[in-house]
Amino acid sequence: MTDTIITSASREVAIGFDRPFVIIGERINPTGRKLLAEEMKAGDFSRVERDVLAQVEAGAHMLDVNAGIPLADEPAILAKTIRLIQSLTDLPLSIDSSIVEALEAGLAVYQGKPLLNSVTGEEERLERVLPLVRKYGAAVVAISNDDTGISMDPDVRFAVAKRIVERAADHGIPRSDIVVDPLVMPIGALSQAGQQVFALVRRLREELKVNTTCGASNVSFGLPNREGINGAFLPMAIAAGMTSAITNPLMPEVKASVMAADVLMGHDPDCGRWITAHRVPVPEGEVSRRRINRRAVAAVG
Repeated sequence: MTDTIITSASREVAIGFDRPFVIIGERINPTGRKLLAEEMKAGDFSRVERDVLAQVEAGAHMLDVNAGIPLADEPAILAKTIRLIQSLTDLPLSIDSSIVEALEAGLAVYQGKPLLNSVTGEEERLERVLPLVRKYGAAVVAISNDDTGISMDPDVRFAVAKRIVERAADHGIPRSDIVVDPLVMPIGALSQAGQQVFALVRRLREELKVNTTCGASNVSFGLPNREGINGAFLPMAIAAGMTSAITNPLMPEVKASVMAADVLMGHDPDCGRWITAHRVPVPEGEVSRRRINRRAVAAVG
């Protein structure tokens, strides 16, 4: 089976069909966060630091890093952000940008093997990004849209993903280093979006044998109680074969649903991680009382 290996200087994360689901923390992204964007542009990374540590504490396995700020020097800011994050945590990173120069700046400073986010099926993007993936030995997110845009036909999106895999092979990039994003549409705008993406993920796993990811929060865009929708979506996606997602680990519904899905999929041996996370600590006085009782029983015996 296909494993995609992502590393920092000292830690390895494996994204794979028979592996625990990988949560990629989404919080280091100024898109839609005006205050964060202003601070990063001004050179203030204190909020970035807080978001990094909070996501690590919440149990993220990787972090997505984006510095897409209008009218800012994105390559320089992204490189600086990556250096800072790698000084704070050893979690591997996903380097996220729509600007190729920013991707290259991030790759140049990154310590380890990152996940590059992303390449699409657009011809110009393929010709510029795939050589970078090969040069730096990275893994890459392949987004299932091309020069015609995002198709509402899942068969077309599958064909785009297949073409990206084939073009990557021409550059010497194995399919194990490709993580396909099948593109999750907002369920509030397209009622079949969930069913479409589940079917597409199954095909990507069974026919292309590639790992998958998505921006999980997209599914609930525009709806109330978004965490409730996200928390239901992820286990269903995992059951269909999805192996990672860019999502918010700070949301209890999301974290709990992913952990439960790992248990039910057999990816948490003996339910060890679930039990550890939910074990109620015994008060210190109760521990002493139990020890005394055990000694008394032993003495009588």
